[in-house]
Order: sequence, then C-alpha cells, then structure tokens
Amino acid sequence: MDTVAVPTGAIADFAVIGGGPAGLFGAIAYAEAARAAAASATPAAGVNAARVLIVERMPGPARKLLASGSGQCNISHAGSVQELLLRYAGSGKAGEAARFLKPALYGFDNDALQAWFGARGLSFRAEPNGKIFPTTRKSRSVLDILLAELRRLGIELITGARCRSIAAEPEGFRLELECAGAQGEAPAPGDRDSAAAAGGGAGGSVHARAVLVAAGGASYPGTGSSGDGYSLTAALGLRVVDPRPALAPVYADDPTLASLSGLSFERAGLSLWREGRKHWEREGELLLTHKGVSGPLILDSSRDILPGDELRLRFAMTGPEACEARIDESVRSSPKRLAKALLCELGLPRSMAERFAALAGLAEAPAAALTRESRRRLAGLAAAYPLRVAALGGWEAAMATAGGVTLAELAPKTMESRSIPGLYFAGEVLDYVGDTGGYNIQAAFSTGRLAGASAAEAALRRAASAPR
Repeated sequence: MDTVAVPTGAIADFAVIGGGPAGLFGAIAYAEAARAAAASATPAAGVNAARVLIVERMPGPARKLLASGSGQCNISHAGSVQELLLRYAGSGKAGEAARFLKPALYGFDNDALQAWFGARGLSFRAEPNGKIFPTTRKSRSVLDILLAELRRLGIELITGARCRSIAAEPEGFRLELECAGAQGEAPAPGDRDSAAAAGGGAGGSVHARAVLVAAGGASYPGTGSSGDGYSLTAALGLRVVDPRPALAPVYADDPTLASLSGLSFERAGLSLWREGRKHWEREGELLLTHKGVSGPLILDSSRDILPGDELRLRFAMTGPEACEARIDESVRSSPKRLAKALLCELGLPRSMAERFAALAGLAEAPAAALTRESRRRLAGLAAAYPLRVAALGGWEAAMATAGGVTLAELAPKTMESRSIPGLYFAGEVLDYVGDTGGYNIQAAFSTGRLAGASAAEAALRRAASAPR
C-alpha cells in the first residue's frame, strides 16, 4: 500500500508505534470502532473524523509476520482458550501471564481470528499437531488483507521512520520521529512497501490523543524488532523486565550428539538440573543439531534454561529404571544379542544405538557380557543423557523475547497503562512469551485488538461528555 512521509506537526487521534500484527490490528480495531460510532449517529459521532497513524521503522510493515512459519504463517493454535492460556509464561509469579492475557484471548480467540480473516476471503486449516495455517500457506496472504483494511479505513502508514521519544502532554502525547535512513537503514531494493519517508527530512513529530506501543521485542532484529519499545517505555517511568532471548536453541559442546545431528524424536524427555537439584521434567518433540539441541521441547523450555545448567535427555520410550529393567530382561532372554541391538529395542535409532554402545565400550559386546554397571550405563545414555548447556541461541536465533513491559503496569481489560492514561501496549513488547506453534501471533492479534478497541471506547466517552 502507499505510505506517507514523516509528518511535521501532524495531529492524530490514535498513533501506533510498530507495524507488526499487534500494531496493525490495534489500528484497525480503533478505526473500526470509530466508524461504527459514526454510523450509529450517536452523540459521540465526533469520532467520525478520527485520524489513525502507524509508525513503522522498517521499509515495510510486518516483516516478522512474513517470516513466521518459514513464510507460511503459523497464525494460531487449535484448542480452547483455557488450553491456550496454559502455554504462556512471564517473569512474574506462576500464572500471572495467563491471568493477564485472559481478557484479550477471551475477547478475541483463535476462532474469532479465523472468522475475521474468513470474512475477508482467507480460510485456514489446523494441522494434526494443532498449528493453524492459512490454506494458501503464505504469510503474504495474511498481510495483504491487513493492508487492504488499512486502505479501507483510511489508516495512514508511515514507514522508514523510528520513534525516538514519547512525551506526555496535557491533551495527549508528542512523538518525535526520525527517518530510519538517518540510522543507515535503507529500503530494500524492489520492496513493494518501500515508499519510506522520502522528502520527509531528518524527521518530524506527531501529536496524538492516545498512543499504542506495539514495537515488538528484540528477536530477529533484521525484521525491525530492535527493542525500541523498551527504551521508550522506560523513559516514561514504567518498569521493564530486562529482555532476553526466548524460544531459542540450546548450544552444547558435545561431539557425540553433534555426530547424530538431524535425528528427531517425537516424544523425548527433558529434565533440568541446576546445582545438583532437579527443577522440572517435560516431554515433547526434540531435534539434535550440530551445535546442540532444538525442536519445540527445547524452544519452549529455553526461557527457563541458563548456561551451566545440566539437561538430561530421554531418547528411549521409558525412563532410566524401566530401561535398565528392559535390558535385564533382554539379557536373560537373548544373551547372544549385541548391546546395540538392546538399545534399538528401547526405541533408539540404529545410528544412535551404535554410537552409544561404542561410547560405553560395548560396540560388539553380547548381552551376556554386560555387567550391572554397563547395563546401568547403557540405560543412562538412552534415558538420562547428560548435556551441559554452554549457551543459548542469541537474538538472531531466538523466535521471541522474554521480559519486557511489566504486566502489573497495565490494566488487563484494556491494555492501558495504570499510571499514564491514553498509553496502551500490545504484543511482544510485553513481559510474556508463548510456546511455539502460533501462540505468540495469536496473542499479538488479541492484545492489539483489545488495546485499539479500548482506546476507541475511551475516545467515545470523552466525546460524549464534551460540552456541546
């Protein structure tokens, strides 16, 4: 869609910082509510002239959305809202993120999201694992509909512009903007949305009655998620939990597992040990990489993992004790079978069974030759493989951000700051992170819609109470 230049002294009813799913949907929700109020001919119809602006620092909006799901856009996840809420966590007390997100997700859930796009011609399909994709399997299909709504509603999109500061004023806020080009960021050649702020000078300002901060997190910085929202928020005096990479792979210096890179397990086990104490145990899909381990089980757990932790991996179908019992039974019933064959019986791939048998010094050893200690050793490798965490994937590898604007700063029923009226937040800039599988994009749409609708409702109340 056409974009506009960085304004000088522009006045808006609603300004949105960030052109990702949360920001785009927040702007759409505000504009939809304004139009509905005008159409109803209520006393608050003064909102009819609502001007909505979106400020996006990249040459085009929603770069991270376009990259999601390997370009196929895993937009949400199947299940009830109660089930979805179990898949979010934050830096506060257990369950705080779910309690905070409850009004947003109940107000606009996964069915409502699909229905909204469906009414505009885009259908979806849930995979057996619960992931929901557009039937086109193209992220661009999702973005095209959002951009069409911006055009229909008259929402102005400013690209190639960065918000340097937000200052509260008696009648709202003042946003100071600068061209991204001043930071050495040029539009991508041939980008259809790259009509950035040409001719806009070094920058400008916007005066807005209400502001939505939806600047994203810090993961995948190449898509524009540079963490600007945190500094803008902190400068206003709100608390921000230090951001850190989340949904990231785990790196470890382990040549044995590195030699097995590419093996995946649908129901692997994972337990975390820190300072000799077991903290938790989980199960899920795991992938061995040449640098360590990844897959949904690792990515979802990474927010709780620190360098120096020990992970114990279960590749077998059962735990260490049960594995040892199975090996004992095989020794009695098939004493001539090789040790590596016993590991295959436990569910290990042949290449892993051979590698583990060799690691235990039992490459060609028959079952009858296994001592009690060697049986325990084999069971431990199969069901409690120890892996020392060297590091976690950084911002370029992380799919999301943990930390952000403290949830206690906001009213969960409106997404508005408790201390600064008219200031709203949505999406990854907040201190929550969902599991892989579409949970974070769903939360971005849900919180964005709630914030935009809440800001519009506040504007309608102001208009209705204004002297006539």
